[in-house]
Amino acid sequence: MKTIDWIALDWGTSNLRAWGIGADDRIVAEAASDQGMGRLERAGFEPALLALIDGWLPQRRRTLVIACGMVGARQGWVEAPYRQAPCAPVLSDAIATPDTEDPRLAVKVLPGIKQLDPPDVMRGEETQIAGFLTDNETFEGTLCLPGTHTKWVRIAGGEIVRFKTFMTGELFHLLATQSVLRHSLDDAALDTAEFAGTVAATAAEAHRFAERLFAIRAEGLVRGLTAATAKARLSGTLIGSELAAARDFWTDQNLVIVGNGAQAETYAAALRALGQSPRMTDASHVTLRGLTSAYHHIAGASA
Repeated sequence: MKTIDWIALDWGTSNLRAWGIGADDRIVAEAASDQGMGRLERAGFEPALLALIDGWLPQRRRTLVIACGMVGARQGWVEAPYRQAPCAPVLSDAIATPDTEDPRLAVKVLPGIKQLDPPDVMRGEETQIAGFLTDNETFEGTLCLPGTHTKWVRIAGGEIVRFKTFMTGELFHLLATQSVLRHSLDDAALDTAEFAGTVAATAAEAHRFAERLFAIRAEGLVRGLTAATAKARLSGTLIGSELAAARDFWTDQNLVIVGNGAQAETYAAALRALGQSPRMTDASHVTLRGLTSAYHHIAGASA
């Protein structure tokens, strides 16, 4: 294996992803596991990390490990207190250092960001935003970061000015698996035309949100609504309601979606249904760019 100078971690609620970084910030190793924060007690974080990267660590020196995400939450390895917006997305002097038993580890955990009015928080997304701004220093506008808890973030002057979080992804999972709507859904791909129409209709009449949800079940019973259409209605109702509430973030804004895969594409389709033309950027790329930027600040400060 090529020499690893430092290690980058994206440690969320469900998963842990690690990159071994060598000369010129090149990725020389990569690994992932399902040992997210939600599976671990505090004493379990170091063993979970070593199970993934032990073979990357030299025997006679400490390796700097830079981590972002829920690893720094109150229930994580070490609590990294929130910084307050408006602020730059990442500052290297606001970090937490967990106690480690293995002498080869020097772990630094990046903090999240809080907003006092209205109350809101983020962990991990701030590192993605830092990475995006590394590549787009003059960006002014809105970033949409789809996920279990989707973030809408206004950026100006290189800072996170304000943001808003929606539990849309979590609501979809709960309704699809634990509500009466579970009887109307299966693994079928959603009907894209129906999805776009539902987004537009819901965004125009967001007050009918709860009514539209039950109508999915009712139409399945009395009209034989297909699973693909039911899935489109559920997703479109939830995202359409979110877009109605986030309208001031995306209307007449320079808009970029930070994400990978189907969920990011679904948000892009929803915004196009409302006449928008969002750009897309790769979430994994900007996460690593943000961690790399933090590494250089931390390493430079300690040199």
